[in-house]
Amino acid sequence: MNHLAHALLAGDDEALQLGGMLGDFVHGQPDVSLFPARVIAGIRLHRAIDVYTDAHPEVLAAKALLPSPYRRYAGILLDMWFDRCLARDFPRWSAQPLPEYSVALRALLWRQDELLPPALRRFRSYMEAHGLPAGYADDAVLDDALGGIGQRLSRANPLDSALPVLLEREAKLQRRFEAFFPELRGFAREWIGEHAE
Repeated sequence: MNHLAHALLAGDDEALQLGGMLGDFVHGQPDVSLFPARVIAGIRLHRAIDVYTDAHPEVLAAKALLPSPYRRYAGILLDMWFDRCLARDFPRWSAQPLPEYSVALRALLWRQDELLPPALRRFRSYMEAHGLPAGYADDAVLDDALGGIGQRLSRANPLDSALPVLLEREAKLQRRFEAFFPELRGFAREWIGEHAE
C-alpha cells in the first residue's frame, strides 16, 4: 500500500499516522532515541500492512493481471493504483473530505519536522507540489509519480508507460481492490488493538 492507505489505516492517531508515513523512509530497527514509542508502533504497523498485502490472495490475483514486463513491478504499480482507488472513492472510507485529509496529513509532517529524515522532507515538498495524497485521484499525477519512481530505480524499467496498462484493467483491478481493502482494514484495526493500545 502507498501513503494514503498507510495514513488512513492508522486511524485518527497522529503518532501512528506519522509512523505510517515514516515506514518507507526508516530502514532497520527504528531508533528509540529518535522516535516516540507510538511513532515506532506506526512504523511497525506500516511494515505489518506491507507483509499482509504482499501475501493476500486478491493482491496476488491483481498482480497476475499485469503482463510482462509490468508484472515484475506489480508491487509498486498496485501500491500506487490502490491509492488511486482510495482517493477516487474516499467518502466511502473516511468521513473527512479527501482535500482536507490531504492538507491535514501534510500539516502533520510539518509539525513533526524534527522527526523526519531528509528523504521524507524531500517527499513532503513533492506532496505539496502535487497536492498529495489527494492528487493520486488524478491520472496525470499518478502517471508522473510512476515515471518519477521509475527514474529513481537503478535498472531500466517500464514504469513510465504503465498507466495505460493499468487503465485497460481498471474494472478487474477495482474488483480485486474492493475485495481486498475491507479485509486489510480489519487486519490493521486488529493489529492496532493488539500492538498499539
